[in-house]
Amino acid sequence: MPLTELNRPLGQDRAAPPGKPWGRWLALSLAGVVGLAWASIALIVAIRRDPDGGQPMAIARIEKRAAPIQPAPTISQPGAAQPDTTQVARGQSSARQLETESGVHVVRPGAEVPGAIVITIPDSDATVRLAPAPDSRLVERTRYGLLPKIGPDGSTPAQIYARPAGPPPTGKIGGRIAILVGGLGISQSGTADAIARLPGAVSLAFAPYGAELERTVQRARSEGHEVFLQLPMEPFDYPDNDPGPHTLLTGPKSADNIDRLNWVLGRFTGYVGIVNFLGGRLTSDEAALSPILRELAGRGLMVVDDGSSSRSLLASSATRAQIPTMKVDRVLDSVARPDAIDKELAALEAMARDQGVAVASASALPVSIERIARWAQSLEGKGLALVPMSAARGLRNPKTTGSLR
Repeated sequence: MPLTELNRPLGQDRAAPPGKPWGRWLALSLAGVVGLAWASIALIVAIRRDPDGGQPMAIARIEKRAAPIQPAPTISQPGAAQPDTTQVARGQSSARQLETESGVHVVRPGAEVPGAIVITIPDSDATVRLAPAPDSRLVERTRYGLLPKIGPDGSTPAQIYARPAGPPPTGKIGGRIAILVGGLGISQSGTADAIARLPGAVSLAFAPYGAELERTVQRARSEGHEVFLQLPMEPFDYPDNDPGPHTLLTGPKSADNIDRLNWVLGRFTGYVGIVNFLGGRLTSDEAALSPILRELAGRGLMVVDDGSSSRSLLASSATRAQIPTMKVDRVLDSVARPDAIDKELAALEAMARDQGVAVASASALPVSIERIARWAQSLEGKGLALVPMSAARGLRNPKTTGSLR
């Protein structure tokens, strides 16, 4: 039966597209090849990811240069001396120690970077890394929180939490200066200003009564400052001049001093040691002072006498108790005026040149922070260097360098 317009299949009588059939097949083949290439590239990117993608890297080539001293004879020469492997090992150990102290990270040729060496250099003084706190070896849990203690391996908070001294200065140094700024933790704005403006080598002391002390102290440590805890002690004019509700006292109330001490010690972690806050009367009373020092000795802490009382026995008594101790030479802001502080800083420079090391304390007053920060920028040109309080002790007592026990 012949097909009519009503039963003829649709589209069968459509006109053929212009052009030759092999041209259409060629165009389809090219499109397929391009699509397959893009799919292959996407698969390779998904499978092989660049481990260093997005991270800045630098590859430095290290060329060997002749040492300035006369070279040793080679092994092939008659009578040549064999290299001292002990000295080589010691040199490698010293290099790694120097890297750790300065914050420089070195990846040497090996599996990670074959044939090359990658060196990461700190951007600034603030990148010096202190040991994390709290260290589980160095704390015990009490009803007052985490209190410091000597670790089972003999390590102490005074050792572990101290700021690394860093590499030795490249130029000639005429003296070293340590400064401890106290009174931090009470005013949040003043504390933030001190942490941000003072060089990392300036040690900071925190009062036990501030809010969010743990977080604030850890921020200071992340900026490179080693920290101390201020112990409120009875002054001569107590209670007219009251350091706070947990002040360590003389007389009949001294029986409660250890309990008060433990409350203060539990306020935050990561401190190298303690420094007196006021305390003219207590630090001159050895009978009241001795039990406190025995407790501190058992916890591996350093003791600093802030130099505020000429009658203080704190440093001498702590030394007899075999506690690492430092006494401040000068108080920079007894008179809180810019000209008076500048005069004290000049005297501190002279003392450092004369004795090799000088130690000072100051309060976290805005004028003190401003003058110390400005003065610190001039030290390199004067041939002087700032060091943390813990390092100054080793410099003043060479036999104890490297140990805070």
